[in-house]
Amino acid sequence: MPIYEYQCEKCENQFEKLIFATDDDQVVCPKCNSKQVKRQLSSTSFLNSSGIGTCAAPASSGFS
Repeated sequence: MPIYEYQCEKCENQFEKLIFATDDDQVVCPKCNSKQVKRQLSSTSFLNSSGIGTCAAPASSGFS
């Protein structure tokens, strides 16, 4: 089960939730109990075969 980051559209609280992707519509804000939440884009981390972790940040806008 992955951890997703959410932001409440009502009170702007940001929080994380450990859920199945199919349970996305059941997420409520822990601060105000609103169901008006949006999943946020976040960085991900990976472990390679040697056990060394790496981080993949969200892509920046523009070209380099």
